[in-house]
Amino acid sequence: MGCQARFLVGGFLLVGALAQAADVPDVAKLLVDVIRINTTNAPGNEDKLAQFLKTKFAPLGFEIDIIQTPQAGKSHFIARLRGNGKKKPVLLAAHSDVVGVEREKWTVEPFDGVIKDGSVYGRGAIDFKGGLAVFAQAILNIAKNKIKLDRDIIFLSEADEEGGLYNTTWLANKAWDKIDCEFSLNEGGWIIKGKDGKTSYVSISTADKGGVSLTLTAKGTSTHSSMPRPDNAIYTLGRALTKLSAYDTKVKLTPETRMFFSTLAEVSPEPMKTTFRDLLSDDPKKVALADKIISEDTLLHAIMRDTIAPVLMNAGFRGNVIPGSAEVTLNFRTIPGTTTEELIDEIKGVVEDPRISIEPASPTTSNVVLTPEQKQQMAAYQKMRASLKPSPLDNELYKALVKHALAVYPTAKVTPYLFQAGTDSSAWRSRGIPVYGIYPYPIDHEDLKRMHGNDERVPIASLETGVDLIYKTLLDVAAALR
Repeated sequence: MGCQARFLVGGFLLVGALAQAADVPDVAKLLVDVIRINTTNAPGNEDKLAQFLKTKFAPLGFEIDIIQTPQAGKSHFIARLRGNGKKKPVLLAAHSDVVGVEREKWTVEPFDGVIKDGSVYGRGAIDFKGGLAVFAQAILNIAKNKIKLDRDIIFLSEADEEGGLYNTTWLANKAWDKIDCEFSLNEGGWIIKGKDGKTSYVSISTADKGGVSLTLTAKGTSTHSSMPRPDNAIYTLGRALTKLSAYDTKVKLTPETRMFFSTLAEVSPEPMKTTFRDLLSDDPKKVALADKIISEDTLLHAIMRDTIAPVLMNAGFRGNVIPGSAEVTLNFRTIPGTTTEELIDEIKGVVEDPRISIEPASPTTSNVVLTPEQKQQMAAYQKMRASLKPSPLDNELYKALVKHALAVYPTAKVTPYLFQAGTDSSAWRSRGIPVYGIYPYPIDHEDLKRMHGNDERVPIASLETGVDLIYKTLLDVAAALR
């Protein structure tokens, strides 16, 4: 099977030279190419993608910087399109690393960038290589069209966003002059399609939830498995997890989240219109009932409370020994203002077992072994991120994004949003620079649940409208006045 041939097998458009087919738009071709560069973190190997991106940007006159980190094969890619300098730069940041896959649960090769049923499939298609491709294509189009600019446009392909030491906080400390800007776009809010296929809302994130990990450790007696004792650490931990599985944290609505749910009330038919309004009411009974109904949507459940998810477990070392301890790591995504100490007290109150200790876990999700000093640095970073104020709504970039979202998606309402996860935007927000987040392509809930899951995909038509949105937004804020 020659790599330059074209094949259609079982409904799959095979990639390689096929991605250059005339009927495949440039942004989809670019996404196929970047998916095929495996940047699973750990270790990431983001430098391979940086070198590829250089071949796309350098020929069009961009100034290129590839910032190497202390970890071999890991680097940040920066491309700058120069303007006349009348205004401070606008920056578009997209992370190049992706999470791993459970290969046996995919129906396509996760790193082949398969085109099927009008979508591009592959790890990172939504998070966030799809966004990287859209941001990059919009900026490349501005360069190709020789648009004169009043400000530089900077494109950043980030390393270590999915977990690691050398993320944008490290980059900002190392090379701030390369990424300093007036405002920035990053990943974040959603463009959501309803069951009718129409875009119902565009949410632009102005803040991120924080992230805290706690380790629960149960203690017991280590002994021969033929003589079980009542203080079995695994059973103790299991009872604690049973209590946590039946527990849900209280609703906490930020001003941005209230605006978001108010928008959902506008675009939703009954009975959900009333349900969203009840959530925003002062009646505790109405709020509780609305919460129960709305929480059937996992995304909406996540943005209105601190969430709890067990992610790692560890117990035992051989089949005939009852272990003396068992532990589970819980990952919390927290509403801004929630502290680690508050979470520990809350979980202690749920578990109610003195045999279980609760301590902060390493904030990193990678396999890197951290020194005590690095753990302190990561913990400080998490605390700082959780305390950041939302980006303002009276900003030139936010207003332009709203204007063109309404034009490109005329059936949609636009709203600010608290992003349910975390991004690397704190490198700018902590320095007072506004950052606005968007996954720049309409998707439905079926697409959304595949993010970090199996058969991740993004519709090609959505990629195209995303390029249109970002291109017009950049012209609004960066093009030279005639």
